[in-house]
Order: sequence, then C-alpha cells, then structure tokens
Amino acid sequence: MADEQFPAALTALEEYRNIEQQMARPEAASNPDTMRKLGRRHAQLVGIVTAYRQYRALADDLEAAREMATDDADFAAEAKRLEDELPAAQERLRTALIPRDPDDARDVIMEIKAGTGGEEAALFAGDLLRMYTRYAEKRGWSVTVQSENATELGGVKDVQLAIRAKGTPAPEDGVWASLKYEGGVHRVQRIPVTESQGRIQTSAAGVLVFPEADEDDDEIEIDPKDLKVDIFMSSGPGGQSVNTTYSAVRMTHIPTGIVVSMQDEKSQIQNRAAALRVLKSRLLAMKHEQEAAEAADMRHSQVRSLDRSERIRTYNFPESRIVDHRTNYKAYNLDAVLDGDLQAIIDSDVQADEQQRLEQQSDQ
Repeated sequence: MADEQFPAALTALEEYRNIEQQMARPEAASNPDTMRKLGRRHAQLVGIVTAYRQYRALADDLEAAREMATDDADFAAEAKRLEDELPAAQERLRTALIPRDPDDARDVIMEIKAGTGGEEAALFAGDLLRMYTRYAEKRGWSVTVQSENATELGGVKDVQLAIRAKGTPAPEDGVWASLKYEGGVHRVQRIPVTESQGRIQTSAAGVLVFPEADEDDDEIEIDPKDLKVDIFMSSGPGGQSVNTTYSAVRMTHIPTGIVVSMQDEKSQIQNRAAALRVLKSRLLAMKHEQEAAEAADMRHSQVRSLDRSERIRTYNFPESRIVDHRTNYKAYNLDAVLDGDLQAIIDSDVQADEQQRLEQQSDQ
C-alpha cells in the first residue's frame, strides 16, 4: 500500500487536520497568539500535505488503471504514463519530508555593527542597513529601526532592526528562512570618502541575525529577578539629546550577560516591552544554537567576532564585484546588490543548505 512507504507523511497529515480543526474553534479564532502559533505550524506542514496528496492521487490512479488495463488497451497506456510520473512524485514527497529549520517562518531581529575601519566601516554599515531595508521592501516585509547609533558623516556605529513578514508565510518564504544566511562579517574594499590620496581601504561590518520570539513564547521564560534595568535619556548623532525625558531602556540579563538597549519607541513602557522581546529573541537563539551544537549540526553558525579575516562576503567597489565565500558565488552587479538585489546571493546559500540536508537525509 502506498501509505506504508511514508509513515511520516501520514503523521503530518493527521497533525495538519488537527490544526485545521483547532483553528476553526471560536476560542482559538478569538486569540491572536494562539492563531499565530497554529498558523505557523500549519504553514510548516502544508508542503508535506500537498506533496503527499499529489503522490497518493497518482498512486491511486495507477492502481485503478492497472486493474482496468486487462480489459482496455487505453488504460494500459495510461498505467504506463502514471508509472513514469510516480518516481518524481515520490521524490517531491521525500524532499518535503526533510526536516526544515523550525524557525524558518519566524520574523527576525538584525543587528549591524561597524567593525574595523573607523568612519569608513560606519559608512559601510550604513550601506548594509540600506541594502537590507531595500531587500525587505522588495519582499513586502516591514522594517522597524529599534535602536541606532549614527555618526556625524551619516554612517552607523550600530543599528538594530526588526524585519517582519505580513501574515503567516510558508516556511520557505519566512524572513528567517532567507536572512539567517546574512549573519557574519561583511568586508568592503573601496576608496573611502575620508581618503585624500585615493587609496583603496579594507573595512568590515558585522551582521548578527536571530529569529524573533513571540511575546508569549513559552520556550523562553525570564525571571524578573534576573533582569537589571537602567533608564537613561535618548541621544542622537554626536551624543546630542533628542528628547528631554528618560525614556530609553538598557536591559541586562544577569545570568547570560546579554545587554539590550532600546530608545526609539515613544515611551519608557514601549521601550521596555521592545527590549524584553529582543532579549527573549536572543535567549531563544542561544537555546537553539546550544541544541544544534549538541546535535553536532552547526551548518550556519554565525560569526560573532568582527575580525575582518572571518568574513562571509566581500564587496569590491573598484571591480563592482561581490563574492560570497561560503558558496563561491560571484557577480559583478555591486550597485544592484547594495540597492537590495540580494536574492541570487541568498539563493546560492539556500541551495547549498538544501543540498546538505538532502545528503544528510540519504545517509540516514
């Protein structure tokens, strides 16, 4: 029987039907947090269910055609056609059953920090901020600047963003599914605006990306006694005060030493809530990273150091060249990439990741 080959698909189908029943209940429909969680899991399963239903329909049609082929030659030809199509349907289902990153459908928090290179590094960090903002716009995602420390020349010492999709996307279309590959050190080679001799300088900026936790995410619980909260006055470029109230919040998680600062919301209460959500997201990312390490599966561990030798990508302005050092992707459309045309580069990382997961699946 066709089902016996893919027991995991049957399990997924049962869970999928269960979730649809739960989503139809009034108590779930009236609770946005519950609907978000159910919707995310529903989106994770829909690819498996679709592939299974297509495979099962093909297998059923083949069985019927074989039964009728003894009486009608036309059905023999139909059976042969269905036999030829069945392996591809089986392969689509096997691929759909390969475990995905459970966070793929989540939104992300992104941090960009200027590294080596002084003011030029800060200007490059500003270029990366614009690049990711433009890419998000092309994907229909929203970008919220949660905190920013700018320089007098328009560069960025550090900036924190929340990048969010609209609705509940399929896992492959989630923000984390694409932007998780951007974590690491980005290196730039160009003549800085501050360079009077016309010499090419190498600078770096670091990008850190982690999936955003839900406000009610029960994976992470934070004891208020583990928090140290400082209130201070928001400031703009050059340290100038941008308001006269103490609304900015610096939150320190004592057990891990993680520090989150938030100043761009309108009130202290809003900044505190935003900081807590970012802290929870960072703790969630730390938890998942530890789990991945224990499973000996660190496919995309992100570079924490801003040392420019630990680079994932180089942006070479004199040659208009961009190189991804993990996949050896190379192109000569640097202006377009910095304007948000990132998809081809990201696709090279996605394809490499999928190939690795396929190889791991075949080894099991």
